[in-house]
Amino acid sequence: MQINKDMLIGSLIQVDDCIAPILMRSGMHCLGCPASQSESLEEACMVHGIDCDTLVSQINEVLAER
Repeated sequence: MQINKDMLIGSLIQVDDCIAPILMRSGMHCLGCPASQSESLEEACMVHGIDCDTLVSQINEVLAER
């Protein structure tokens, strides 16, 4: 499976156990916050000043290896 920047954080962390740690390492420490669950990855990246395309690529590379 591949992820994209339009996916909600709540959905992403359910896709694979490896995604939450990747998001946390990138600076998204608010994964447990109820509001973050309904944010898209793109919205969360904008709030945290993270390049969304790079993060999506990193996550998809990890998922491809699994």
